[in-house]
Amino acid sequence: MKKWAGLFSIFAAGFWATSIFALEVIEPAGAAHGYPALCSINGKKVADGEFRQWVENKRLHVVITYHFPDGERYEEQAQFRQQPELIQEKWSWKESKGGKSQREFAADFLSGIASAHVREEHKDVSEKINVEPGRTFAGFGFTIAVSNLRKRLLGGEQVQLKAVGFSPFPTLSPQVVTVTISHAGLDRIRMSDRSVKGDRFIVHPEIFFLAKLFVEVPDTNIWLTNPAPAGFLRREGPVLLPTDPLIRVDLLSGETSKSAEPVKTKSE
Repeated sequence: MKKWAGLFSIFAAGFWATSIFALEVIEPAGAAHGYPALCSINGKKVADGEFRQWVENKRLHVVITYHFPDGERYEEQAQFRQQPELIQEKWSWKESKGGKSQREFAADFLSGIASAHVREEHKDVSEKINVEPGRTFAGFGFTIAVSNLRKRLLGGEQVQLKAVGFSPFPTLSPQVVTVTISHAGLDRIRMSDRSVKGDRFIVHPEIFFLAKLFVEVPDTNIWLTNPAPAGFLRREGPVLLPTDPLIRVDLLSGETSKSAEPVKTKSE
């Protein structure tokens, strides 16, 4: 019955949520290179990361890799157009161990084809998805989208976009669901022996209420640096599928990472 979690979505989360049809690029992304940490949700570092981002042939390219002590490796790749508006064109996720692929997921937003491969379960899926250019994102694409929506979200607006995901049961069928993005407040985060401030944004899947009876689809939380310009600071959510373990990715790598705490205002 858990397959229902990936089969239903709704378009309206309330009259205050705005559906957008073109995402204006407020802060164009350029070349960047960093070394984030992948942690368990309780803050223990489990993998060393490397983040690379560059512009080539008028496209923004992003490659993020994570290396685990046991030889396991995750790699996410994404490609975007930033002019005249933000449009994600490609996304992929690959998990391997000992050089052998374990799980692979991909979405070509230009052709509208999404695919999944899980070696252990002998599952291979490739299906057509309904992509709305400029509104449909996957993976790190939401961090870039939120950074360009930051000003609107800080003003109290809620914005709806579409997310590409995969239903864990029974066939890993790709799905496009509506998500509502909102600002959840200013937090203080301690990572790598530093305490930094970040705005927390919630990416909430709008799942049909009956589906919630069979599987929980977690929100994804994204923190961006405060004050502006907006840059990635932290992400918390499932590895990929709704049934995957929850993880934390920190901008600054350290042996431990602590939960975010709300920043108290003077009125408090």
